[in-house]
Amino acid sequence: MQTRPVNQKAWFLVLPVVVLVAFSAIIPLMTVVNYSVQDTFGNNQFFWVGLEWFDDIIHSERFHDAFLRQILFSALILAIQVPLGIVVALCMPKSRFWTAVVLVLMALPLLIPWNVVGTIWQIFGRVDIGLLGKTLFSLGIDYNYTQDPIDAWVTVVVMDVWHWTSLVALLCYAGLQSIPDAYYQAARIDGASRWAVFRHIQLPKMKRVLLIAVLLRFMDSFMIYTEPFVVTGGGPGNSTTFLSIDLVKMAIGQFDLGKAAAMSIIYFLTILLLSWVFYTVMTSSDASDRKPRG
Repeated sequence: MQTRPVNQKAWFLVLPVVVLVAFSAIIPLMTVVNYSVQDTFGNNQFFWVGLEWFDDIIHSERFHDAFLRQILFSALILAIQVPLGIVVALCMPKSRFWTAVVLVLMALPLLIPWNVVGTIWQIFGRVDIGLLGKTLFSLGIDYNYTQDPIDAWVTVVVMDVWHWTSLVALLCYAGLQSIPDAYYQAARIDGASRWAVFRHIQLPKMKRVLLIAVLLRFMDSFMIYTEPFVVTGGGPGNSTTFLSIDLVKMAIGQFDLGKAAAMSIIYFLTILLLSWVFYTVMTSSDASDRKPRG
């Protein structure tokens, strides 16, 4: 039987995308790699330093502190937003009308640009004119995110929870909607409790969307920059100086391009590695649950 020839002209349709990716991602990445192994004294004259910048960054206490703050922030975000998003999805109203209203309301924070979110919470938390700050001050609570590191952390975490929990809730709700009614009918016939329905029906069906939610929220929280920078500027002191803010300070504030390039590569590889770990652990757990038990 004669095989049908493959039309190779279709590759020309992909060519514009390849060119766009090359200019927007690959070429800038190669530029960063080039800066990370060289140094300059100005006048566009560079000389080779090898892995010196990487060694300086890896053994830098400043990098270690920023990295620990970033890990702590991402851990708090996942620990709060994932369970909260599941609870919100489970508490969605049954009426189609009110479900549509709630979905629209939950999607509103996701439509607000990051710098606007930071500005909203910067004003909201101010003691002199902000609704939150002034209310807490009137209740006798000593709250000032510009002077107290704990207040700054609470403000940044609550701000991110307000901004992004809706994404987790919407993904979980989509997973719940994919469950056939026959599952719930069988559970009612068996007299299953509410917890048993969640444990054996709803949670397994949400695992795939939870994988997406965890990966998205981890990557975004680990790369967060705009919101905390607008609200606290990395302060008070360096208490909210995450890796992204420290990187910008090093590259633009100090104009130390070699170290900043090395740090950005380490930052990028760390995100890839941790995302791969999350994906591997969650997919292997899902695969083990699907294995027949005999």
